[in-house]
Amino acid sequence: MSAANLLLQAIFARLGSDAALMALIPGGIVDRLLPRPVLPCIVIDDLESRDYSTATERAEEHFLSLQIWSDANGRRGAGEIVDRVKILLDDAALPIAGVSLVNLHLLSSRSRREAKTRNFIAEMRFRAVTE
Repeated sequence: MSAANLLLQAIFARLGSDAALMALIPGGIVDRLLPRPVLPCIVIDDLESRDYSTATERAEEHFLSLQIWSDANGRRGAGEIVDRVKILLDDAALPIAGVSLVNLHLLSSRSRREAKTRNFIAEMRFRAVTE
């Protein structure tokens, strides 16, 4: 299995095992938004991986986007979820079988209102390096 897939599994396990986060997201953690989603939820969005090897070490650099979709609680509800995800993932030492996670950092977050549905979406972008 690729380092990117192993990283996704570790992130899913960390987020899914946190009772406080799961209480905030009745729609759970999904890899695509369904036509009639239960909100709020976290959608695993884009994942881009690049070779980051040196002359002596094989490595990959990964850029991952998570989207937090919120309805009734609006921007505030999405912000609470963003705060919890940041606590769980930013600079986390996730155990990944067969791969060493060098670092995992939050690069940016932003929120916006989705024009069609009027829901709020908060997007979090992370960078990870694996060896």
